[in-house]
Amino acid sequence: MTDDVLTRTDGPIGHISLNRPKALHALTLDMCHKMSAALTEWADDDAIEAVMLDHAQGRGFCAGGDIAMLRDSALNDGGKRAREFFHDEYRLNHQLFTYAKPVVAFMDGITMGGGVGIALPAKFRVATENTRFAMPETGIGLFPDVGGGWHLSRLGGRLGQFLALTGARLDGPETVWAGLATHYVPSDMLEDIKARIVERPGRISGILSEPVGTPPRARIEENALKIAKHFASDDYETILASLEKAADDGDDWAQKERDTLGTKSPQTCKVALRQLEKGREFDDFADNMRMEYRIASRVIERPDFAEGVRAVIVDKSGDPKWNPSSPEGVSEELLDSIFAPLPDGEEWTPLN
Repeated sequence: MTDDVLTRTDGPIGHISLNRPKALHALTLDMCHKMSAALTEWADDDAIEAVMLDHAQGRGFCAGGDIAMLRDSALNDGGKRAREFFHDEYRLNHQLFTYAKPVVAFMDGITMGGGVGIALPAKFRVATENTRFAMPETGIGLFPDVGGGWHLSRLGGRLGQFLALTGARLDGPETVWAGLATHYVPSDMLEDIKARIVERPGRISGILSEPVGTPPRARIEENALKIAKHFASDDYETILASLEKAADDGDDWAQKERDTLGTKSPQTCKVALRQLEKGREFDDFADNMRMEYRIASRVIERPDFAEGVRAVIVDKSGDPKWNPSSPEGVSEELLDSIFAPLPDGEEWTPLN
């Protein structure tokens, strides 16, 4: 067995490398604890000026969380282990968001779900030609958590709502255009970049900006106006109707996105829209994470999650039977119950 998280110091740099390649570095509870412990230690170490976060080997950066464990928990222990995982994973997200020293996240490869949660809080977020960024949770009856309510709601042009609902994948240039990544660096230059950061940790921004000029064109920009138009509402049925009308008028893009939404959980699509609507109102990231923990605690016990994972990941049959089966069946009362405060003593609390 090898360590699934490698932590070390290199001069003035604390270095965290995810090392679970067979699972595309998907996060386990133990991995979250190891990362959090290293960050806590370095926070009080005056010799450490910055932190680098990457993956050690194979395709990366991080494909998400431990979905198999979460489903097993949902089916067999009433979601107890799942809630423990979400609670401490969200603590790690918050710890990174509030970290006093600069963090550089190298999103060189698949960056989805839990990987987004540890990358987006970083001050410097580096995309490459290998980056594949997505929040695909609505396709498995989950929702874009790990800070999605904060990060996605603050993107321009309703792009966050589009990503949350459709689970669309962005490449490296697209993440820079969207503001999700701060820099674009060709992957073959990363090792040199990391070495230069070790030598001059006070010049991270300049070092990351020097290798290339403008990234390649962001393809999603071509559809930005359509995204802003059709995903303008916080009402899911209104979005679907807008896409439906455009599809009937012969818009192939609208038809494709309408069909994509037809595969998603109506419940968690509505959850995601309310999550982003409320998330953009928060002034404190901790308030967002408290909201998301409430949602996660409820959604994990709802039938769509176990069913979505079965259909998409376990059986790979692609035939989830959602409950409720239609957007109209997802009532405001159901949403209210998912977002409601938890009982005393069960709310999420930050690490510090």
